[in-house]
Amino acid sequence: MTEGPTPWTIVPFTQFHDFAATVTSWTEHDGIATIPPLLVQPIAPADVAGILAEIATGAPQWRYRDVAGPEPPDLVDMARRTNDARGHAVKLVPTWSSLLGPETAGEVLLPGEDARIAPTTFDAWLADPQ
Repeated sequence: MTEGPTPWTIVPFTQFHDFAATVTSWTEHDGIATIPPLLVQPIAPADVAGILAEIATGAPQWRYRDVAGPEPPDLVDMARRTNDARGHAVKLVPTWSSLLGPETAGEVLLPGEDARIAPTTFDAWLADPQ
């Protein structure tokens, strides 16, 4: 419902670049973590901050288009690379779970075709996670 006296804007963002490490931390036990083989298109928190500041100072837009990072890596690879970069030794076991099951497979978590794409790649964020 877009009618009403209060103007508003909702900005749907994809997951942050550190999402893979977060998911790993949820399931890690005795040096082993299960992680779903999701396809995501993560975004850097600094990019989110800049885009939110821009939109918050502009005119209300109701639902803004999806906002995402520039590439869609898989969550297992992101977790492996993040843990390696942080020196965190954990064995990753790709599997679906009740938390993030097969209903999240494929392109379900990717942004829409008209998404606004932020500039910071996963590699750039990993080199300088700000």
